[in-house]
Amino acid sequence: MTFTGLYGAPPAVVADAPGRVNLIGEHTDYNGGFVLPTVIPQRTIVELTPRQDGRFRVWSENIEGPGRQAEFVLGSEAPTKTWIDYVQGVVVALRQRGFALGGADMRIASAVPIGSGLSSSAALEVSVARALRSAFGLHLDDVEVATAGKWAENEFVGAPTGIMDQMVSSLGAPGFALFLDTRSLRAERVPIPPSVELVIVDSGVRHRLVAGEYATRRRQCEEAARLLGVRELRDVPVLGLPRVEALPEPFRRRARHVVTENDRVLQAVAALRANDPAQAGELFYASHASMRDDYEVSVPQVDALVEIASAERDVFGARLTGGGFGGSVVVLAKHGSGRAVAGRIAERYRRECAAAPTVLVPAM
Repeated sequence: MTFTGLYGAPPAVVADAPGRVNLIGEHTDYNGGFVLPTVIPQRTIVELTPRQDGRFRVWSENIEGPGRQAEFVLGSEAPTKTWIDYVQGVVVALRQRGFALGGADMRIASAVPIGSGLSSSAALEVSVARALRSAFGLHLDDVEVATAGKWAENEFVGAPTGIMDQMVSSLGAPGFALFLDTRSLRAERVPIPPSVELVIVDSGVRHRLVAGEYATRRRQCEEAARLLGVRELRDVPVLGLPRVEALPEPFRRRARHVVTENDRVLQAVAALRANDPAQAGELFYASHASMRDDYEVSVPQVDALVEIASAERDVFGARLTGGGFGGSVVVLAKHGSGRAVAGRIAERYRRECAAAPTVLVPAM
């Protein structure tokens, strides 16, 4: 259904935002650490016409059945545990920041796969904020767009995620990784070398970050930081690992992942700048092993994808990307080989795991 078909006239505003793939730096963002994501071509599009009566009518192309339509009234937003909460959350976040809004008729369409670890939620939040910014003339910069989206996801939806996804969706650019210090929000675009391609393979295993395991990991990190006497695990340098090793389980392994992952991000930035894909690939593999063994957020299907990718001659490295418990792997491949590599990985995965992966290539 088109916007005109839904509401009787073309939209006044069209805004969009990309999904993202995190190259390295997983579960470091809510620990005040470093991350290195990049945008993907798949985007979420929001079409919008403002209303003055405070009523929001929202339709999603990506939801099946009667649940694809939702309504709420400005000032009466309340969580429903459905997709509309991401829209409501952004509206509440902007209102709390003092921005004057009316209502809106909205149509949402997204090419970012849901539950694949590619940040479909942040793409939705940022595109909604951008559409509202344009429709109501809000003086809202790109960092404020990201922080409003994070508030919506954390406080309204209830997913205890960090700031990475919204920041790269708002500030990222094709062909660049976004080196982000999640504590200071200092961001720098780092060129992705032309010698490589990024391939994303979705395992087909869906995840829900609102579920308990993600929140449990965050609480464990907070407790590890308390035991170490620091504000956040970001404050423990890699030279401080002997202190980490003295922690009781599972805090030892959780903290060890975060501390070593922060260091891997810094090494990966240096490898990209030096056009050293072999070094970057080794860091990918080390990151995956840490997520699998220390952070325990991988699943057998994702592990199988990484193992299959590692057998490919033109692959430098592969790792789970996103929060885990399913989702996708990101593969660092030799330039020009991406489609062939992705096809072989997908075919072997289908045979060995009896599952149907989805391939996104190229990813930049």
